[in-house]
Amino acid sequence: MAVNRVPVLKRCRSLGLDPIYLGIDKKSKRGAANGRRQNKKLSEYGLQMREKQKAKFIYGVLEKPFHNYYVRAKQMKGQTGENLMTLLERRLDNVVFRAGFARTRREARQIVDHKQLLVNGKGVNIPSYLIKAGDVIELKEKVKGSARYQAIAEVTAGRLVPAWLEADLENFKVEVKELPKREDIDVPVDEMLIVELYSK
Repeated sequence: MAVNRVPVLKRCRSLGLDPIYLGIDKKSKRGAANGRRQNKKLSEYGLQMREKQKAKFIYGVLEKPFHNYYVRAKQMKGQTGENLMTLLERRLDNVVFRAGFARTRREARQIVDHKQLLVNGKGVNIPSYLIKAGDVIELKEKVKGSARYQAIAEVTAGRLVPAWLEADLENFKVEVKELPKREDIDVPVDEMLIVELYSK
């Protein structure tokens, strides 16, 4: 499987992305992103490509699955761009991150991979699994009290959980009250530029 080896903060700088959107406290990191260099003017294609790269980087999705999300979003009712963003937001690893079970999406993906999660009482180890309204996600009982998750809870306790989720961080349990809408997603991506790019 392809892996991007570029350091996270360097990648953030190149995309003009604040590391906070990845769950990284930039105050604790030297050389954090200060925004994209202003002296470099991007073409229309460059702007579209940058937005796609930002979305892929934030959610940790490679090109082929990202394009598959776009194709699926196009087939759904409503605006393709908004559909794309809500599909990405519905990924299981993202929900684990949003609920505060992980400090970053990368850590959330690792938690899912390591078979430490239950969705509606059944083990799921697929980070790209799309959650539905009414789903209940929780850590397996045997790992809830571990030092690792207590440390995570201390870091994420003050994180704002989206309104479409109802999280119980003390018991590492979250219920999906409804599917996210675009206005619920605080990701700094202009999805219309992505649609324009793929529409060419």
